[in-house]
Amino acid sequence: MDFLEPAFMQRALLAAVLVGITAPAVGIYLVQRRQALMGDGIGHVAMTGVGLGFLLNSSPVWMATLVAVAGSVAMELIRAYGKTRGDLALALLFYGGMAGGVLLINLAPTGSNANLTSYLFGSLSTVSPEDVTAISVLAAFVVLVTVGLRRQLFAVSQDEEFARVTGLPVRLLNLLIAVTAAVTVTVAMRVVGLLLVSALMVVPVAAAQQLSKSFRATFVLAVATGVAVTLAGTVTTYYVDVPPGSTIVLYAIGVFVLMTLLAAPLARRRARAAEAAAVEGCDTPVPPARGPADDVRV
Repeated sequence: MDFLEPAFMQRALLAAVLVGITAPAVGIYLVQRRQALMGDGIGHVAMTGVGLGFLLNSSPVWMATLVAVAGSVAMELIRAYGKTRGDLALALLFYGGMAGGVLLINLAPTGSNANLTSYLFGSLSTVSPEDVTAISVLAAFVVLVTVGLRRQLFAVSQDEEFARVTGLPVRLLNLLIAVTAAVTVTVAMRVVGLLLVSALMVVPVAAAQQLSKSFRATFVLAVATGVAVTLAGTVTTYYVDVPPGSTIVLYAIGVFVLMTLLAAPLARRRARAAEAAAVEGCDTPVPPARGPADDVRV
């Protein structure tokens, strides 16, 4: 347990836990909305914020948060109102964010280019106490939104028209999901990196879906997977000189493959059990029909 002794590892492990919780917690809504790559786009936009932070000699984390939130709102508005040119507008926003970040980094004082790598791919030794404070505050916001409003966010992610009919503020909730995703990107960039954060939002959720059938079980299993792979990747990076972001993502993909392999025999066993139950219960009264909502436990 010698990896717990250095102060930088204590900060990195705390940040890893927070990232492992927040990324899948937001990612499950993005997957439901079929916006799995939204985190990648926000990461591109956040690069401009990192560049501004270096150029203005201010906190890159907070500056990236402001720029990413503004970019996520623009993405949601383009998605909601954009017609045939919506994809083109999003592409311009993504590439413009990356180009702006690279340009501002080069205009910043000498040495910023080296620091940029830690934001793109993650770095353990550069997680400062100020970063931990910022990550903790932002992570608390993400958890509050994703857990406290899970029923409303799930309804909007599943069927916007139905949610609108029930009286939910669909536009506001959509913007809230976008803003929360932007905050999560800035939470995760110090550990996973801007270019790989989208994978941590999506892969643990996809892995959890292999074994779980309800939203609640998927949420819990995805968060547990996120925490496990971020901790494992962080500890591995301490002993082996490899980037933490890529290590964490590869661990997450490994868990996805493992759960996929486990899901196949479990599905066959459930099918055989269902067939046996159907044969045994053929002479019993048929129960009332259940709707899709009956199997969803939020």
